[in-house]
Amino acid sequence: MKVVIAPQSFKGSLYALEAAEAIQRGVLEADPTADTLLVPVADGGDGTLEALVNATGGQIFRSIVTGPLGQAVEALWGVMGDGLTAVVEMARPSGLALVPPKRRNPRTATTRGTGEIIREALDKGFTRIIVGLGGSATNDGGAGMASALGAKFLDRRGQQLPPGGAALSRLDSIDVTGLHQALREAAIIGATDVTNPLCGPEGASAIYGPQKGASAKVVAELDDALSNFARVVRRDVGIDVLDTPGSGAAGGLGAGLMAFAGADLRSGIEMVCEVLEFDRHLEGADLVITGEGRADESTIYNKAPVGVAQRARARGVPTVVLAGSLGPGHQALYDHGVAGIVCIADRPMSFDRSLARTGELLQGAAERTIRLIQATGRATRS
Repeated sequence: MKVVIAPQSFKGSLYALEAAEAIQRGVLEADPTADTLLVPVADGGDGTLEALVNATGGQIFRSIVTGPLGQAVEALWGVMGDGLTAVVEMARPSGLALVPPKRRNPRTATTRGTGEIIREALDKGFTRIIVGLGGSATNDGGAGMASALGAKFLDRRGQQLPPGGAALSRLDSIDVTGLHQALREAAIIGATDVTNPLCGPEGASAIYGPQKGASAKVVAELDDALSNFARVVRRDVGIDVLDTPGSGAAGGLGAGLMAFAGADLRSGIEMVCEVLEFDRHLEGADLVITGEGRADESTIYNKAPVGVAQRARARGVPTVVLAGSLGPGHQALYDHGVAGIVCIADRPMSFDRSLARTGELLQGAAERTIRLIQATGRATRS
């Protein structure tokens, strides 16, 4: 049996490679003769930096930039092995993991640090920049990012707005005359982990606002603010970002990159799979095992497990998802290439306890999965 093991990172617990190694241990416990191939993936969110830079023999840099709460943070970014392409994972400077649960507030969180890294990459002469969009603490439409690159967001009195998504409800005009000159020649690519539009019931605020600390009332407030943002962007910048798939990624950073950096939005998992030559690794495979921290309805929006599963299904290879937890709507994955979903928990436990045991739980779930497949095969033959 050839098993391709292609999980993404498990937030707050394991990097993608560590998760893959845990799954491999479980597979080999059940079948020591299995041929296992580790292909850790990412979808524009956590782990995208390593997936693109490490796989190409690139280089990692460290920068001190503005965090989502306005604090100074150290954030990694990198350059791929071609020496030309910079990679910025927005979760590093502007991510949800940087904010303690009790301090999460998408009304005021900012993407400014992401813009500061993009500015540094431009200053160093990189003319192709991939920005991974996922894992954000923010809902500011990329206004913070654009501010770091020289744009000004003004209210009716001509005063610059404070950071955060809520302030965009007062946005009256945008001044882009001071945007970084190098943006004119740069190719910016937004690697999205979702296909959500900016606003509406499937938009950035409604789908992802609650996990960033937004109540139903705040979700409505932020959605209205982003709608006003889109209206002013269309009038002053001449770009319609409202309904573009992926514009709602990372709290609307997808829209901001389109409007102020001339970015093209691409599927993050597709981009990573191309770099990793994932299709080639599927040759002769009998099974793909992928995984993520939580499988729910949002997973179908082109996140890593579905991207992996669809590529595998196109080649007749079934995919099993190992998930830390199952949320509402996870059954929809069966309609998007996933053959099976296994919750890795082996008993009731606290969230903190499950984080501490993720590697052990992945190993156990992988072993159970392979043993079940073996039993099913024997039953079929008999």
